[in-house]
Amino acid sequence: MMERILNYIGGELIAPESKEYMDNYDPSTGLVYSLLPDSDERDIRKAVAVADKAFAAWSSLAVEKRSAILQRIADLIDRDLDAFALAESIDNGKPVSLAKSLDIPRASANLRFFASGAIHFSSDANITGKEAINYTLQTPLGVAGCISPWNLPLYLFTWKIAPALAAGCTVVAKPSELSPMTAYLFSKLCIEAGLPKGVLNVVHGLGSKAGQALVEHPEVKAISFTGGTVTGKKIASIAAPMFKKISLELGGKNPNIIFADCNFDQAVATSIQSSFSNQGEICLCGSRIFVERILYDKFVSEFVKQVEKLSVGDPLEPSTNLGALISQSHLNKVLGYIELAKQEGGKILTGGTQVKVPGRCEGGYFVEPTVIAGLDHRCTTNQEEIFGPVVTVMPFETEEEAIRLANSTPYGLSATLWTENLKRAHRVSAEVKSGIIWVNCWLFRDLRTPFGGMKQSGVGREGGWDALKFFTDTKNICIRL
Repeated sequence: MMERILNYIGGELIAPESKEYMDNYDPSTGLVYSLLPDSDERDIRKAVAVADKAFAAWSSLAVEKRSAILQRIADLIDRDLDAFALAESIDNGKPVSLAKSLDIPRASANLRFFASGAIHFSSDANITGKEAINYTLQTPLGVAGCISPWNLPLYLFTWKIAPALAAGCTVVAKPSELSPMTAYLFSKLCIEAGLPKGVLNVVHGLGSKAGQALVEHPEVKAISFTGGTVTGKKIASIAAPMFKKISLELGGKNPNIIFADCNFDQAVATSIQSSFSNQGEICLCGSRIFVERILYDKFVSEFVKQVEKLSVGDPLEPSTNLGALISQSHLNKVLGYIELAKQEGGKILTGGTQVKVPGRCEGGYFVEPTVIAGLDHRCTTNQEEIFGPVVTVMPFETEEEAIRLANSTPYGLSATLWTENLKRAHRVSAEVKSGIIWVNCWLFRDLRTPFGGMKQSGVGREGGWDALKFFTDTKNICIRL
């Protein structure tokens, strides 16, 4: 019998109120492999009620005890690394090797960082001569709503719930309906670890039903969302008039700027990674590559040569570099953008077509890694987020032109810069309008640093102290001496 994913509410794994389930597909085969709850506002109301009831005890629990529970959950994730990696690969279509080396370890690291960080969190004090002392106090908000995306399911699920729980909030979380399995397995670990009932609640279902009900609920004090810009705008339109705290990590159309004085081999190798990791389904992937003209031909030639060596295939095979896209509709979207690029005058240097993987994965959603040249920076292909294994390449003449090209979209999530000139690295980093800039690297993360986008890539900052502060209210206490 096909496994049915269950909601996790009040410390128990339960069926949705509707008793209805939806198909959950394995993207690598195109086949249904499990069923997920079709939850609605009734499930959200139940989850918020038990979270609200659990808040008083959880928020007053010593931070060291909250930390110890989160550390136990992290230990269990490490213990079940292989099982989580396999589940994420089947659920999401990504290579199991990537899930095992990146996604699952980072999920564990998220829990450990915030569990430890909450213990060491400090507040400010200001002494006004001999007259008074003012100090700040951070108090947990209450019930927090956390909505996580499908592309890095467990990694970004824990990225949201860990700081909320560590700060003393209780949580109602809604994972993406496209990749729910790791959140379901995580729910089981919470029971095993002894997380008090109602502290974390996981409601599966559609964004239009369960997600919207979560955002609209008056007792949910904060919404942390990662996903598309269109959905982010809708969430903001609902939450802002209710004066909820909102953190929105949205889309990106990230530039990768390569100067002629770069470490060439490193720039090529890392640009392959930053373009096509997770099938390009990472909001931080560099989808627009700008190369200084004197280096352009050499870089593009070597880049395309190495892209053509990448293996697209069964995510369960160790040799696979790119797995399947998340769904049939997303496959059609990506292929549609490739056709649009041709119409806009783009030249396909490599890739550009759907891949038929033989055997077990013959019905899966696979696309070749695709490199496109000859497009204007203002065209639709270079302005809209594709979220797939598609990159464009373009030459530039001057530092000023590189900055102008990098800033030419409505997005501003991340950027990558390759140069051995330290002064240039500082100058360009200061001028590029992106929330995070990587110089001579990509996806290097220090969890103490803030994370988030500029322009239409979002509002608010996650990571480090900013994430813990997001889930708290700040009050000033003035004591007259």
